[in-house]
Amino acid sequence: MKPSNSPQVDEYIANFPEPVQEILEKIRETIRQAVPEATETISYGIPTFKHHGNLVHYAAYKNHIGFYPSSSGVEQFKAKLNAYKLSRGTIQFPLDKPIPYDLIMEIVAFRVQENEDKAKHK
Repeated sequence: MKPSNSPQVDEYIANFPEPVQEILEKIRETIRQAVPEATETISYGIPTFKHHGNLVHYAAYKNHIGFYPSSSGVEQFKAKLNAYKLSRGTIQFPLDKPIPYDLIMEIVAFRVQENEDKAKHK
């Protein structure tokens, strides 16, 4: 059974123009497909998925979508992310270019494995 959507995240997404809402919903669905058992919440004021701790965060800005898979998620996929602006735990996907949903799914799958491995060793 898949967890229901968070009303707070619904509210967050509703605050953006329609084209941005569509992108945010597709990112949300992409993450949910990668990890159906994750819980969805708002953390640090932005949509967050948790699975054995923080998994990924995402947010909309004027010109880009911020995707926050932790520094390990950025580092692991650096070679595939060279078209995007990066910082330690952040990837910026410009709104005027196609969003790489398949890559988001790969990164989320990596983070799921990472969090599950950490949880096993606790």
